[in-house]
Amino acid sequence: MKLLLSLLVVSTLPQWAVPQVLPTKAPQTAVAELVKGGPWIFSGESVRLKCSVPGNVSAEWRFQWFRGGEQLQESEYFVLWKARPQQSGKYYCQGLRTTWISTQHTLLSLPIEIVVDGGWAILQAPPLPMLVGETMTLTCRVRNNPRLTEVILYKDGVELQRQPGPELRVTNLNLQHDGSYWCRASWDGRRETNSVISVATPVSIIEVLTEPMLEIVPNDPLTHEDRMLLVCHVQLNAREPVPHIHYYFYQDGLRLGPASSQGRVAVMRDSGRYWCKASVPTLGLKRLSEPVPYGRVTGIHQGPFVSLQPRAPSNPDPMKRPPQTTTSNQPSEPPTFPDREYDERWGECCNSDHIEVFYSHWYCGGTVGSIVIHCLCRAGAQRGWSVGFRMCSMEEFQ
Repeated sequence: MKLLLSLLVVSTLPQWAVPQVLPTKAPQTAVAELVKGGPWIFSGESVRLKCSVPGNVSAEWRFQWFRGGEQLQESEYFVLWKARPQQSGKYYCQGLRTTWISTQHTLLSLPIEIVVDGGWAILQAPPLPMLVGETMTLTCRVRNNPRLTEVILYKDGVELQRQPGPELRVTNLNLQHDGSYWCRASWDGRRETNSVISVATPVSIIEVLTEPMLEIVPNDPLTHEDRMLLVCHVQLNAREPVPHIHYYFYQDGLRLGPASSQGRVAVMRDSGRYWCKASVPTLGLKRLSEPVPYGRVTGIHQGPFVSLQPRAPSNPDPMKRPPQTTTSNQPSEPPTFPDREYDERWGECCNSDHIEVFYSHWYCGGTVGSIVIHCLCRAGAQRGWSVGFRMCSMEEFQ
């Protein structure tokens, strides 16, 4: 019986000796928020900050506050009571939770910058960059909130506007509105008029859609060896909900296929000048990149909307109505096609069974436009062609 018990004890030892590997999760990030007061306050005023861990309401979490590299108190809320200018700085927090294994720490929250001003006037501006076309509201605050008789707004030393109230509005913002702003406030005292000036407040104005930049990647490892990658770099700075961008790519004035929701496209490796265009239809915005040459480039191309004369086809098809050609930007006499919007005939390789890549370009001169269309066959390098006329307007291609 003793021998049996000994064997049972020994057989259970390996189970205790092997540690269990518990699955680990990516550390969470604490969130610091301003729940009372503003980021720019007068000395003697108060602000209240709160720390939390998203998705966790458990009381097991504790919160540690910091200012810069200085460790402050441990609490869910942090209050600056009757703040002093020396207490200005960037405040952030961290969540802590003690388990039977160890103490877990969240990542530090994004900082909240608090400025405690010892002066008499503060110009409150939006904390985030403003977008071109928006309206910006600035508030000139004065200590003790006297009844103001006049407020003057300055930008980079130049007076912009004056009015009796503390709120000043700048409408239809553009990039020239970017700069330093301050205000001058006046009010009547018992026997005299008082006037104070705020310190400068920086204001940032950014474009909703930046100018695109085209990158050509000739040797992309994920692209076929006879092709190269075109990448259109652009930034959309829009409020929620963020709209979609439509991308267009061009070679020597010809559009390389239809619009794409992706900012990249693989094309045949070919010499020429390339562009990309970013369009946001819901906002009515379109921006075109600068041309980027690749390989051996000859001639001058001014952009994807230049006039192109059709090349003679290798096996021309008879045209029911041969289009007029002219060296000027406008046809000498507009042709009429009453039965169709425009008339066209394809070369021998441009049919629905063989087209791989579709290139098209419209040129509009006045009320009549000339279209030149090229297609690339799967079977080889032979190119088909088509030419025709239609009624069009320049708004279609801006």
